[in-house]
Amino acid sequence: MKLFNLPDLGEGLPDAEIVEWHVKEGDTVQEDQPMVSMETAKAVVDVPCPYSGVVTKLHGQPGDVIDTGAVLVEFDGIQTKDTTQNAAPANDSPMQLQNDIEDLIDELDSTLPTSQMPEQNYPPSKAELANDNDSGTVVGEMESSNKVVSDISSIGNIKIAPAVKALAKKLKVNLNDVVATGAGGVIRPSDIKLAHQMKSQLQAHTKESKQHQVVQPSVVVHKPKVSDTVATQTISDEWQQVKGTRRAMARIMADAHAKIVPTTLMDDADIHKWQAGEDITARLIRSLVKGVEAEPALNAWFDGVKLAKRNISHVDVGIAVDTPDGLFVPTMRNCDQRDAVQVRQGMNKIKEQIKARSIPPEDMKDFTIMLSNFGVFAGRYATPVITPPCVAIMAAGKLLNEVVPVLGGFEVHRMIPLSLTFDHRAVTGGEAARFLAAVIKDLNKSR
Repeated sequence: MKLFNLPDLGEGLPDAEIVEWHVKEGDTVQEDQPMVSMETAKAVVDVPCPYSGVVTKLHGQPGDVIDTGAVLVEFDGIQTKDTTQNAAPANDSPMQLQNDIEDLIDELDSTLPTSQMPEQNYPPSKAELANDNDSGTVVGEMESSNKVVSDISSIGNIKIAPAVKALAKKLKVNLNDVVATGAGGVIRPSDIKLAHQMKSQLQAHTKESKQHQVVQPSVVVHKPKVSDTVATQTISDEWQQVKGTRRAMARIMADAHAKIVPTTLMDDADIHKWQAGEDITARLIRSLVKGVEAEPALNAWFDGVKLAKRNISHVDVGIAVDTPDGLFVPTMRNCDQRDAVQVRQGMNKIKEQIKARSIPPEDMKDFTIMLSNFGVFAGRYATPVITPPCVAIMAAGKLLNEVVPVLGGFEVHRMIPLSLTFDHRAVTGGEAARFLAAVIKDLNKSR
C-alpha cells in the first residue's frame, strides 16, 4: 500500500479544498490521469494520479479542506512507468487506452437518466488527449509525485481545465455562456452544470410553449454574478469552515497581527481648492508618491527575523478592494511614473479583473506601500492593517465639510480624514509624521 500526501499547490499554501473527485475507491488508475480537483485561494488545480494502481481509500469529500502534507489518497498494486513499460500487455497501448476512456464515457452516459446531471467530470476526447500529452491539470502538471507547476489552459478570457472542458463539450455547453466562480476566474464543474441546467430549462420552456401553441413572452436567462451568488446564500446558525479568499484573508491578518508593531497617525487634508471632477484615487496615489519622495523609509520591506530592511526605489501601491468574497489587495505598479489618466486606467483594469476573478497571482503581491479608501462607505479614521513585509499603509475616510478659521472669520471646507499606520520597528515617529505632512501638502493643492 502507498500513501499520497497533498503536495504544496503553490507558494507555501497550507491547505486546499476538494472540489471534485475524478476517481473513486476501487478504481484502477493510470499514472498522470486526472485524480482530483483542488481549490486554493488562487486557483483550481487538477492533481493527477502519481501512480498506476488501485485506489483503496479517498481521504475527504468535496468541500473538505485538506492540509498540505496530509494523506489524500491510498493506493495498492503500485506500478511505475518503468515496470509498466517492461510488462504492459499489448492491449495497454496508448491508442487502446484512449479507446477505453471513450468507452467509459459512453458507459457513463448509458447509466444516467436523461434528466440527471452527471456527478463526475468526463475524461478528454481522443483529439484533446493527443493535444495534451501532459494532461491531468487545471493549473499544473506533475513533474514528480509531489510537485505541481503552473500551466492553466486559457481560451481568450476563459480559464478552464481539460477535464472540465471535456464535460462542457459532452453537455454541449457554450463556454461563453458560463460564469466562472472559481478562484482566479477559473470555470468549475459546477459552473458547467449550472449553465447546462439553465439551458435545459430554457429548451423545456420553449418546447412546452410550442406544444400548447400559445404565444409566450420571451425568456431572458441572465448569467448569475458571483456577488449575486454570495448575496443569496442562506444564513445558517451552524459553524461553517472559512474557505477561498476569506480563508486567505484570515491567515494574512493573523500573520500581520503576529509580526507587525503598528502605530497610527491621523490628520485631515483640506481639499476645498480642488477643481470640479478631481479623481480622488488618482490624487491619493499621487500624494503617496510625494510622501515617499519626502520620506523613503515608508516605501520599504522589513524582515523581522533577520532584522533587515530594504528601501525600494519604485512605488508599487497595494490597493485594498472590498468584495462580497473577502478582501483583495491587487498591486498597481510604478505609480511614481503614472499620471492621473494612467492611474484611472489602472484602477478600471483592477476592477474588471476583480469582478471576473482574473487577477494574475503575481499582481496580488510585492507591493511596496498600501492604500485603503474605506471612506466610500463610512468612517472617519481607522487603524488599517499592514501586510508584511510592507511597513506602511494609508487609509482615507469619508469626505466631510468642516468649519475652519480663515483670516479672523470662518469658512466651510471639504476635508479628507487620513490614517497612516506604520511598523514602528522599521519607521520612526518622525519619519511617519514627515511622510504624512508631505501627503497633506500635496492634497491641499488645487491640482
